[in-house]
Amino acid sequence: MATTATPVIDPTVAAVQAELSALEDPAMRAANEKRGDDHGVNLTKLRGVAKAVKTAPAAKQQLARDLWATGDSASRLVALLICSPKKFTRDELDEMIRQARAPKVHDWLVSYVVKKSAHLEDLRLAWAEDADQLVASAGWDLNSHQVYKKPEVLDLPGLLDTIEAQMKDAPKDLQWAMNNTLAAIGIENPDLRPRALAIGERLEVLKDYPTPPNCTSPFAPIWITEIVKRNEEAATTA
Repeated sequence: MATTATPVIDPTVAAVQAELSALEDPAMRAANEKRGDDHGVNLTKLRGVAKAVKTAPAAKQQLARDLWATGDSASRLVALLICSPKKFTRDELDEMIRQARAPKVHDWLVSYVVKKSAHLEDLRLAWAEDADQLVASAGWDLNSHQVYKKPEVLDLPGLLDTIEAQMKDAPKDLQWAMNNTLAAIGIENPDLRPRALAIGERLEVLKDYPTPPNCTSPFAPIWITEIVKRNEEAATTA
């Protein structure tokens, strides 16, 4: 039986952008723009473009840098998929987070690159205190990550102090990231769970957030209680 060869894209900015341009869907762009994202490429197809870029690691890393430098969101998403996260310097990542204003680019940069970087802890501490709320939200995303992965580096009661004092009036993106950290602390730390629940109940952040059926509310008390219940049920059936 004949097999279909995996397509290969020339490892150049022009070739990648030509592929992305061919995949541009006006309806998808309109839908994405409602969420603040300025591209119209289906993400599954965009991942396919990244997978089709074949070249040596050093050349691929340079291509990632060049794609990022275009400022085009779809190109930047491909860059984040093909790059080697550990090859970015601390200063490069700091510059990139300040340039990443589109939500999906911001999210992938933090999730796919910064969380795999040797500079994670340094950037977490610096970004969480930044005056730019999008940069600060990245720092708080890293706080949440470390609650699960490396809690020993965190001052968990101190984070709860900050959340209690600042989350209610924080800008939207920062508020969301702080709420994620609140929930993570409550889920992962039984001794701090009562305080996390109490903070959530008192501040009422995201209490009325519209939640689709069969999805867990982001309101921290509901979120914490539901995930703890699931974890306990999974432990008893393991």
